[in-house]
Amino acid sequence: MAILKDMECDGHERVVYCRDDSVGLRAIIAIHSTVLGPALGGVRMWPYASSKEALRDVLRLAQAMTYKAAVAGLPLGGGKAVIIGDPQRKKTEGLLRAFGRAVEGLNGRYLTAEDVGMTVADMEIVRKETKHVTGTSEKKGGSGDPSYPTAKGVLYAIETCLKEMYGDPSVRNRTVAIQGVGKVGYPLGELLATAGARVILSDTDPQRAMLARREFEAWRVEPDEILQVECDVLSPCALGGVLNRKTIPKLRCRAIAGGANNQLENPSDARRLEERGILYAPDYVVNAGGIMNILVGLQGGRKGYDRAKAEGLLRQIPDTLHAIFSKARAEGLTTAQAADSLAEARLQEASAQKMDAGARRAVPLRGRTGRTRVRR
Repeated sequence: MAILKDMECDGHERVVYCRDDSVGLRAIIAIHSTVLGPALGGVRMWPYASSKEALRDVLRLAQAMTYKAAVAGLPLGGGKAVIIGDPQRKKTEGLLRAFGRAVEGLNGRYLTAEDVGMTVADMEIVRKETKHVTGTSEKKGGSGDPSYPTAKGVLYAIETCLKEMYGDPSVRNRTVAIQGVGKVGYPLGELLATAGARVILSDTDPQRAMLARREFEAWRVEPDEILQVECDVLSPCALGGVLNRKTIPKLRCRAIAGGANNQLENPSDARRLEERGILYAPDYVVNAGGIMNILVGLQGGRKGYDRAKAEGLLRQIPDTLHAIFSKARAEGLTTAQAADSLAEARLQEASAQKMDAGARRAVPLRGRTGRTRVRR
């Protein structure tokens, strides 16, 4: 009953629990919406403490994917999958192929992709069991690892925040604090350092943090310090829920723009940020570069992935953020509310169009013979 309540509250269309004891698979696939198109969302492998925690995560992530695609104007719905287990210890070819069969059983309603704990090579294994896989190798016609396009989109979002605050989008001599230098945070640090930004970073993996510090000539702090460093922009690029009633009072940044999903622990945290005068760039707008990149791969067909087209979509992120900031100011909304409003308006419009089209197909028509027929 708790699962049904969560699904009904957030409007999820379908949640599937996948189990295969022979390979140790425990997975959940959540389809939030297919109003705009098939539900696209990566599969995350993580050692969740419980199935309840995994369910909560996958439901939130799937809903965020719906809003991400909608606000970006993409013909895709939102979904997500999680595999319960430590990817360093539990991931096997058998487990990945079993997950692929589960995806195949949804007949294209859900398109999977790489996420935390997964790699492009893993997705190639999943692809052995289902064609509904995205983000596969460019050599095989796919769009490749979405991490770099995601990081580039985050950079554009950071520049947009700086433009909003200072009238100048340049990151040169600006200080950006990156929480987590993994798949997105690391290339983001590289992009920022190359552009002349001062980078402060942290990561739960000390070796990775030290490598990034040397590569970017950055300042490294401990993971429990990164949210409290003084900076122009804080960029959360690890797991979600880092912005909450405990952490927000300690922030010393002017703006937040990062690659992590679900950065706000609760919707009310957006208002807390606003009250502190911190500009928040909604996470699902900022990190949309990955899904944009995947869409280009899906549309490539026989011609394959079009890098220039992907870059063109990434360049739309600043325009979307400017529209959100303007709407928030004009209507007295938080930036999170403004983003949600834009996404929901597109979803409602698409839903109404589908209902209207369905009604037209069912209208009784009288043919030349005088017999009543139904348009199908």
